Amino acid sequence: MHMNNIQKAGAGVLLALAFGNVATAQTAQSAHPAVKRAFALPPSADLTYDLAARQRGLALKGEAQLTWRAGDGKYSTRLESRVAILGTLTDDRSEGTIDAYGLAPGQFWEKRMRKDPTTVTFDRESKTIRFEDGDKSYPLKGGEQDRVSVTWQLAAVARAAGDKFKPGSEWPFFVAGRRDAEAWTFKVVKREKVKTGVGEVEAVMVSRKPLKDSRDQAIDVWLAPSQEWYPVKIRFTEGDKETIEQTLRSVTKQ
Repeated sequence: MHMNNIQKAGAGVLLALAFGNVATAQTAQSAHPAVKRAFALPPSADLTYDLAARQRGLALKGEAQLTWRAGDGKYSTRLESRVAILGTLTDDRSEGTIDAYGLAPGQFWEKRMRKDPTTVTFDRESKTIRFEDGDKSYPLKGGEQDRVSVTWQLAAVARAAGDKFKPGSEWPFFVAGRRDAEAWTFKVVKREKVKTGVGEVEAVMVSRKPLKDSRDQAIDVWLAPSQEWYPVKIRFTEGDKETIEQTLRSVTKQ
């Protein structure tokens, strides 16, 4: 999943010099939204999804488990997906604190099938995002997310936004992945009915499209207002042949 916006470097360049990566920091500065918005975190819950995937021409079925905990100024979330033939496809985790911007990740772990796990650290003391897999670094300005936490930050913003979270509206975030970070813009597409294991629910479809020259994944998320704005459906698409789609089977509030 990957992207970039323009603001003057100033103190950010000095920070980059300290880490020996001026070019990287200048790029990050030019596409690094730090927007403070109202947010209302969804209640802690365990969500189970039916999963349908197409990987390398194979149609696969499985399930995904999404764990979400928030309280006492902290949060943690984990998304694990598995299929019968291949076993675990993904195992991603994020944990951190809650600040004036919403979720403030401390660490993000990502594990992909047949790949070694990797860690991203949001160092609040030095105000820097650092990557185990790569030598890039980015300044922490406020509101930065990782690829797991961003779904919950989006849900929290949607819960607080009211009528502002409407079709056509756009919501930018700065998101860290395995090796780097970039601006992601989620666009509210439409409201539609989604069939789930808890019945048919009305959901708000939100999409993130990668840049035209990026091979990153597109993401579609359906957030259900009647279900605390939990993600009742999530679809990842890469090219014409690679997709992972998960649809809510059950939810248990904690």
